[in-house]
Amino acid sequence: MTSTGTTLSGTLDAPPAAGDRRRWFALAIVMTAAFMDLVDVTIVNIAIPSIRQDAGASVSQIQWITAGYALAFAAGLITGGRLGDIHGRKRLFLVGIGGFTLASALCGFAATPEMLVAARILQGGMAAMMVPQVLSIVHATFPAHERGKVFGLFGAIVGLGAVSGPLLGALLTEWNLFGLEWRPIFLINLPVGIVGLVLGSRFITESKAPRALKLDLVGVGLVVVGLLLLLYPLTRGEELDWPLWGYVSMAGAPLVFAALVAYEKRKGARDGSPLVELSLFKVKSFAAGIAVQTVFGVGLGIFFLVWTLYMQTGLGWSPLRAGLTGVPFSIAVSTAAGLSVQKLVPRFGRKVLQAGALLMAVGVLLYLWEAERYGMGISSWQMALPLVVMGVGMGLIVAPLTDAVLSEVPREHAGSASGLINTVQQMGNALGLGLVSVVFFGVIGDDLRPAQVGPAFVDAFQHALGWVAAVMGVIFLLMFALPKRPAQHVEGADAGAELPVVEEKAPELV
Repeated sequence: MTSTGTTLSGTLDAPPAAGDRRRWFALAIVMTAAFMDLVDVTIVNIAIPSIRQDAGASVSQIQWITAGYALAFAAGLITGGRLGDIHGRKRLFLVGIGGFTLASALCGFAATPEMLVAARILQGGMAAMMVPQVLSIVHATFPAHERGKVFGLFGAIVGLGAVSGPLLGALLTEWNLFGLEWRPIFLINLPVGIVGLVLGSRFITESKAPRALKLDLVGVGLVVVGLLLLLYPLTRGEELDWPLWGYVSMAGAPLVFAALVAYEKRKGARDGSPLVELSLFKVKSFAAGIAVQTVFGVGLGIFFLVWTLYMQTGLGWSPLRAGLTGVPFSIAVSTAAGLSVQKLVPRFGRKVLQAGALLMAVGVLLYLWEAERYGMGISSWQMALPLVVMGVGMGLIVAPLTDAVLSEVPREHAGSASGLINTVQQMGNALGLGLVSVVFFGVIGDDLRPAQVGPAFVDAFQHALGWVAAVMGVIFLLMFALPKRPAQHVEGADAGAELPVVEEKAPELV
């Protein structure tokens, strides 16, 4: 779902001259890679019911097909950016796109659900190597006066991906090309990735950071262990009737995160390159913003997975119908996102983000009312109104939120802060996907007869919507700690500092 960002430092290489056409080829290549990552996230969710039926995946495996990607992506984002700063953004981009293409092939040819989960985790890790380099390469390749136009193009790519991902996934699944069922949604990445790898090696200019931070692999390890201790029992607990070891595991997660905080303090004092800059949490707006991003990710992780299962398994709709039903939502998100940044936030400030949270809550409650009223007979056009309301609300939040969170962060820590924002949203998304076992599958009975499956999924969807509405209420309250008038960071305002440039990404699992 999902924004994905990167931190941009100064580069050793000056941007190419304005007359150098190679930079436009480089732009097309990195944009294609960003589009491929975005579509790959949104394309999978629409095919989840088909994967579940064709591959015989269990409830927890279905969750890990999506959560595994988000967890690996989140854990590797900051490290991927630092590796690019140290060893070269072009080199890491090529490693990332090559690994992403290989992982896509492994996903497409996976013989078992376990293999698919493992390949998705690898795919998320490779995306974490590839995506942070995209805007870093743009920053190193284009002179300052051209970057506004370039970032505008990125916005258009994000909007296109938001609409085309679910539709492409629906079409590829519906067509059942060569009898491959859902597998073409991954295999389509192969020709795109190979072309990107070949052309990228030729046209992208190498760049590095003059003062790159050191890696913090121990910090990454502690984050992953803490999240696994929390997520694994959440996803398996319902299937295993909530064993004692699950509660012990979840109780151990806070201890690991406490160890992470202690280690990060020592590492920051020792070499100044911790994974998490803890001093940032002394800034009230940043701490609140991190909470908003995390909780927002949880809400998205819950909604989009159960929404797909509701339409295809509960209502019995085809993947194509489910994909088309989501188009009004995607269009509303893209439209409102542009409007919020350009017109509304400069005038009304924080109120725009809070209005977005309230609109999302209203849209969810409207959806809940319609789902209860029409039951199994609900139609796509009846869903359009709540989806548009939700989409407008989400658009008002996703685009300006990063600037609101960063507006009071000291300039010297802006790079670390922007990377952390994107990481915690991905982690929240993974946590939300884990909670699907509790708020959705937890209310579906065992050993259902075929005639009972649809109504059970419809009831579970309504139960999950109540949780999502509550999450939006929490987000609204947390937003009171954000600045009333978020000050947007202006590129080039401080020539010597790290500058955060965030690639806004469409919501995960649209």
